[in-house]
Amino acid sequence: MNHSPDEPIRMTVQSFVVSPFAENCYIVHGDGEAALIDPGTTTPAERQAVLDYLDAQDLRVRHLLLTHAHIDHIFGCAFFAERYGAEADHGGWQLHRADLPLLDHAPVQAELFGVRITPPPAPTHFLEEGEVIELGSGSFSVLHTPGHSPGSVSFYNAADGFVLGGDVLFQGSIGRTDLWEGSMPVLLDSIRTQFLTLPDDTVVYSGHGPATTVGREHETNPFLTGAHAA
Repeated sequence: MNHSPDEPIRMTVQSFVVSPFAENCYIVHGDGEAALIDPGTTTPAERQAVLDYLDAQDLRVRHLLLTHAHIDHIFGCAFFAERYGAEADHGGWQLHRADLPLLDHAPVQAELFGVRITPPPAPTHFLEEGEVIELGSGSFSVLHTPGHSPGSVSFYNAADGFVLGGDVLFQGSIGRTDLWEGSMPVLLDSIRTQFLTLPDDTVVYSGHGPATTVGREHETNPFLTGAHAA
């Protein structure tokens, strides 16, 4: 069963807009278990807001997940790995192997953008296309959605009808492709084959900006309806 952004879902998706990059950090939870996704937190107050939510909901952090390893999505990796890595599945952060160079060069990324970062720890598990991540009584399927970065992945929950897509597809836009190993043709192919094949009412939770739906973007997104879509 699928839902619009305004309808309740069995698995709860909580977002936190963090950092000067206005990145969406997510906590997804059900049955007392949580996945922390893309911790772009840069200040103690931002990190405390995440901690407070987890504590208030009495959640056990079962998964630490990255959609990709661009700087704005990984600022809080070291902090939250120290806090929750021991209890998380695989003992730490999970991402696609193709984005490991980005994670390894986090300080270089930070320097390019004029910011600082505590170097993130090495990942403890590499995500693969089709992998199933269990969370409470629900689960996600891992979709490999490169183009914004070579190892970009998205997390699809078919039962509740939503996908956490990182910086692949936005409301009215798509991810940038001018960074390392970015590719417009590859990104558009990822959107066509991995997103537009989902039901139209699938909610897309993006790495920046508001939620949208697959159907809305299929019909109105200029990158999917104009010259770029060819």
